[in-house]
Amino acid sequence: MSLYLGIDVGTSGVRTSVIDKTGTKIASASVTMPAPIRIDDRPCQDAAIWWEAVSQCLQDQATSLRETGRQFDEIAAVAVDGTSGTLLLTDADLNPITPGYMYNSANFDVEANAIAPHAPETSMARGAGFSLARLLFLQKQVGTAKHALHQADWIAAKLMKRGGLSDETNVLKMGYDVEQRIWPDWFSSCGVELNLLPDVKSVGERFGLVDETIAHQFEFSTDVKVFAGTTDSNAGFLASGASQVGEGVTSLGTTLAIKLLSDKPVTDTSRGVYSHRIKDMWLPGGASNSGGGVLLDHFSAEQMSDMENELKPETPTGLDYYPLSRPGERFPINDPNLPPRLNPRPENDVEFFQALLEGLSEIERIGYDALKELGAPALKRVFTAGGGAQNQVWTKIRSAKLGVPVGDAQSSNASAGVARIAAGLI
Repeated sequence: MSLYLGIDVGTSGVRTSVIDKTGTKIASASVTMPAPIRIDDRPCQDAAIWWEAVSQCLQDQATSLRETGRQFDEIAAVAVDGTSGTLLLTDADLNPITPGYMYNSANFDVEANAIAPHAPETSMARGAGFSLARLLFLQKQVGTAKHALHQADWIAAKLMKRGGLSDETNVLKMGYDVEQRIWPDWFSSCGVELNLLPDVKSVGERFGLVDETIAHQFEFSTDVKVFAGTTDSNAGFLASGASQVGEGVTSLGTTLAIKLLSDKPVTDTSRGVYSHRIKDMWLPGGASNSGGGVLLDHFSAEQMSDMENELKPETPTGLDYYPLSRPGERFPINDPNLPPRLNPRPENDVEFFQALLEGLSEIERIGYDALKELGAPALKRVFTAGGGAQNQVWTKIRSAKLGVPVGDAQSSNASAGVARIAAGLI
């Protein structure tokens, strides 16, 4: 039976999963990456770090797979997911000529002002924190570039040694029209170098084959197919087990992201709400700048684990927090200058920790309510992915605020979701 590989490139590391045609996980691996640096207060990473981490993870995955009695040359197809909106420019040989500007790099105000007169009000290209503004900024940093590629695009391109391709989810925040399935004709009016734009495929559509030299390097067979992947939060949704209209998935990783399975798209750029398209499914949702990264600003993972049993979810703190690491929010409030709200801070660390969890849960509630107000189906159930799913007290706080059952995703590993794309299970 053939095997299928999913590669998940996140903020802090790379994960891979190998599954069979039934979706059963056979083996997995993970490698950590250093945190992004800041250039002019914008988070960035050297894309070489991504490829080094992917390469190490694939080597570890091959070892892990052999321990199950299977081999990498049994892999028939691969798909990649990456952080949504993370962007870089490369030359024709896929060498990065800019850093990768991360999904949460913002304050591209000059570029946003150039876009605003031309972009429709409903376009996800509007705003100083979306990837079209990032693209205009990067164009000005270099002389000549060949490709504008998102994180997942570039890793897939490196596997094939061929760039210029993306999928319908990664290009959404660059302004691609996912309903009409075209690049808008107003792009040239705001200065976009159209030759940089990728050819867009639907999620699960074939990109090409793994390059022979790459196949040899990682012990693949020479006919491994590469399929169009997706963003990390969409991959998390696909791994979760959510399958019915009205079921939502909350990803509690470094950031908090929500998605809801809907029978139609909904959009509201004023609140950072957008709808991804995965074949004929619609996944409206949004991603906050808040999330587990804010918790780690104040406590270590060990401290949080120690405090969990002392939390009292049945007794709210009454503290009205909006936890952010720094000013700026994308969803459910789209305000690049929104300040963190973390005061007053109680002397008791447990109470402070609980107040942070309550604040994060309130952001989640406001997010799902926003989707319903825009016409999406009412929330029926929430699956939870990401590291935050392990905190059962947080789950109780969230369920009380949301008013629906909240449980663990079948898998919290986005690489398992993108592996399902490779296997044709989506």
